[in-house]
Amino acid sequence: MNMMRFIPFKCAATAAAFALAAVGGEVLAQPTFGNPSPTAGTETSQKANAAADAAAYKEVEYANKGTRGPALVVIPGEIKSNNSTFTQRFLPNNIADFGELELSNANFPVLERSNLGNLLQEISLAYNMGDVDKARKTMQVGKLKTTKWIVKFDILKAEQIAENKEGFDGRALGGIIGMFGGLGGSVAGQATGSVRSGDSTGVWLVGMRYKIMDANTTEQVAQGYKELKMEVGAKQTSVLGVSQSAKGGVGLDTMVQRLVQTAVYEIDSKYK
Repeated sequence: MNMMRFIPFKCAATAAAFALAAVGGEVLAQPTFGNPSPTAGTETSQKANAAADAAAYKEVEYANKGTRGPALVVIPGEIKSNNSTFTQRFLPNNIADFGELELSNANFPVLERSNLGNLLQEISLAYNMGDVDKARKTMQVGKLKTTKWIVKFDILKAEQIAENKEGFDGRALGGIIGMFGGLGGSVAGQATGSVRSGDSTGVWLVGMRYKIMDANTTEQVAQGYKELKMEVGAKQTSVLGVSQSAKGGVGLDTMVQRLVQTAVYEIDSKYK
């Protein structure tokens, strides 16, 4: 009798275990998203997606990620470039956001600026001015007591250093071919005259300095400078009314994030 009661219970327990496993599998599954674009799967879509994949965010495997770093606060740095394209696009807080993200990924305990409230301005002023008394006073509040470092990232350079353009216009050559007369010459001249092609490439240099300051003394612990090259290009071709064009490259947002990753990699490697 007891055996008969146990068998249904065992079956129910097994079924429940399978159900929980199934639910767990759904929870752990990576999210997937569709592509509603009418050009999805076409050649232009594949080329555009390949370019986007090359510029997409990639996590950095920091060398000393297994070692916990000193507790720190990232304060907004300075943008010292006069390039209007860059200064209109970025604010110091944008760069500090990238800094908090990457330092957290490298296993540095980061007290986020959003948790500091009005203290953030006082902290930034104290460390930018090197005011030791003011710095020590602000560091005695709440979670700030455990802070060892103050870190900031400054943009020192953002300039387009080179631009190159080249192209072909077949109208002049088409006119010459058409002068030979005859149907063949006329057709060949029109075909050649319809050809238009052009390439343009611009190269930027963006430079970033990182600075680490002692939270108690405001003294500089370390600093470094990183510079990366960014290329933006466009290509267009038209023959007999059939045109093809492409434009792409690494954007300024991506470039700044990659600079922060490069700087954090050095901080993680050298100063933990």
